[in-house]
Amino acid sequence: MNLRPALLTLLAAAAVAAAGPVHAQRSREPVTLNFANADIEAVARTMAAITGRNIVVDPRVKGTMTLSTDRPVPPQRAFDQFVSTLRLSGFTVIDSGGLLKVVPEADAKLQGGTVSVGSPPGGSQMVTQIFRLNYETANNLVPILRPLIAPNNTINVNPGNNSLVITDYADNLQRIGRIISALDVSNATDVDVVPLKNGLASDLAPVVQRLVDAGGGTATAAQGQADTSFRTTVIAEPRSNALIVRAANPARLNLVRTLVDRLDQPTSQSPTGNIYVVYLKNADATRLATTLRAALAATATPTTGAGGVPSFQTSAPTAAAVPTTAAATTAGGMSGQAAAAAQPLAQPSTGGQIQADPATNSLIITAPEPQYRQLRAVIDRLDQRRAQVFVESLIVEVNANKAAEFGIQWQDILGNKGDKRIGVLGTNFTVGGQNIISLNTQGGTTPTLPSNGINLGFVRNLGGTYVLGALARFLETNADGNILSTPNLLTLDNEEARIVIGQNVPFITGQFTNTGAAGGSVNPFQTIERRDVGLTLRVRPTINENGTVKLQIFQEVSSVDQASVNSTTGLITNKRSFESNVLVDDGSVIMLGGLLQDEYAGNQQKVPGLGDVPVFGNLFKAETRSRNKTNLMVFLRPLVLRDAAQSDELSLDRYDLMRGKQEAAQPSNSVMIPINAGPVLPATTHRTPPAAAPSGPPVPAEAAPPNTR
Repeated sequence: MNLRPALLTLLAAAAVAAAGPVHAQRSREPVTLNFANADIEAVARTMAAITGRNIVVDPRVKGTMTLSTDRPVPPQRAFDQFVSTLRLSGFTVIDSGGLLKVVPEADAKLQGGTVSVGSPPGGSQMVTQIFRLNYETANNLVPILRPLIAPNNTINVNPGNNSLVITDYADNLQRIGRIISALDVSNATDVDVVPLKNGLASDLAPVVQRLVDAGGGTATAAQGQADTSFRTTVIAEPRSNALIVRAANPARLNLVRTLVDRLDQPTSQSPTGNIYVVYLKNADATRLATTLRAALAATATPTTGAGGVPSFQTSAPTAAAVPTTAAATTAGGMSGQAAAAAQPLAQPSTGGQIQADPATNSLIITAPEPQYRQLRAVIDRLDQRRAQVFVESLIVEVNANKAAEFGIQWQDILGNKGDKRIGVLGTNFTVGGQNIISLNTQGGTTPTLPSNGINLGFVRNLGGTYVLGALARFLETNADGNILSTPNLLTLDNEEARIVIGQNVPFITGQFTNTGAAGGSVNPFQTIERRDVGLTLRVRPTINENGTVKLQIFQEVSSVDQASVNSTTGLITNKRSFESNVLVDDGSVIMLGGLLQDEYAGNQQKVPGLGDVPVFGNLFKAETRSRNKTNLMVFLRPLVLRDAAQSDELSLDRYDLMRGKQEAAQPSNSVMIPINAGPVLPATTHRTPPAAAPSGPPVPAEAAPPNTR
């Protein structure tokens, strides 16, 4: 190790310290540096003596350095060379309140240093600079500037005022400041309007926007950072049929104009006489044509855009939308506005641009191509497969009827004919069985039969003729009924379906009788009205967005009263019906209505006084009693079928069920009667794989109680 330069340095430092005023005068004179493997702390003390400033060396700063100059240099330049040499060893000098500190470079950003705003200072010291941006986003510059800054130094973003905070060496900050000035410029062009001649602005705007965005016009933001750079924007202006463009730079604007020129070309067909045919898949052509005509009449008002091409703007059907000729042809005295208000613009017409062909379920549209594309977009959204609703109605009726009858009747003749003393004594009741007098006096070809039940009689011989002297009758009946009806319907969403199971019964509503004709009265004709009698179910389901089903229901159960079949006043029908609107979850069972009826009836005939005697009084009375109970309940279960797979699964399930019933009802084999087979549905193995899980299990044809679901 060469100790001579170090010794000279120490001696020079000591001399400077001893002669302060003399050194202060000489500190402005050029100096020649010649340090070879000198200790950093010793060189720092020498620099303090040369520059006249206090320099403190951090204890962690250890090592040697070589610093020399060929000719004398000013003290400030000598100090800058000292700082530059320290940077090569991983150390630097910071200014903290007028005191220079030699610290490791990694800790320099944490020590107090110079903070400046605006133009970066000169020199080689570590400083903190704040750059405020006017146009560019600070986050976008961080990936660009980070590689230009020393790894131990920092760059931070303040999004509040869109500024950058950088800690680095002053000379490097000057270079970074020039880069930021070049990048922080306004890069967006002014708003430009591109008129169209053939195309429709609302059609071209999204196409051009997608092409420009896909062309890589803007850089993708780094991970964890928001992409707030300016993008090329294309907006349609329907009133003038033009595109409003604001590009990131003139080159992007020229690209947009080139794209628009290539897309805004006339088609091979005439723009005013095009005829298009649209075949529908699910919707009804007649209904859809009416809807589209009404929509066009109410909202589409043609106006002339750029280049004479008609564009369509949305407006309410006000008086201003009515052609002037309509007002001119009205009756005199009516103002133009009053005549315009009388025009039913919102009503669908039978002619116009849209016609329906029911034979092929298609639409024939006569319109310019831009308007046709608008209509086609609406048609595609309306011509969607509609969900179906399978509605199962369960009508459960349980009847229990009980009746009991008891009666004793007797007749007797007192005295004899020879004595002229003849008397009649007995009872004559009309309840509790057939009347005893009617049985004794019957005759002809239609004899009167005794009543049902047990009949106990006493017969007496009068003049060779046997007659009933007494008749006792006892009867008790029980009648139970259990009826289950399950009418099922499958219909489209928001379409009414109807099922009728019963008879078409004629009802006489009028007749004509000619009483003046020769040979008696004549009935030339009768007017008859036929009505459905039986079970009727009408349902209109509406599927809501949340999966529930709204049902408009009408159900009727009717029957002809058998007692009125031969009545001269006409037939009498028994009817149970209800009409309601309900809301049901998909696959759930709901109780719609019911009838709980319990009837009691009693009838008694007796001889006054004698009929009230206990036990013995039963010989002088007749009595009937009946009690009828009716329990009727109606349940409903809707099941939404949203695709073909669910519909096919349900239909095949019912198909297999009916086929199983037919196989179970086959007659047994017989040799004597060679008819051993009944009709059976053919087997099927076709199953459509379900696209999604059904909302509920298939409903069995033989409905179980609702709580077993």
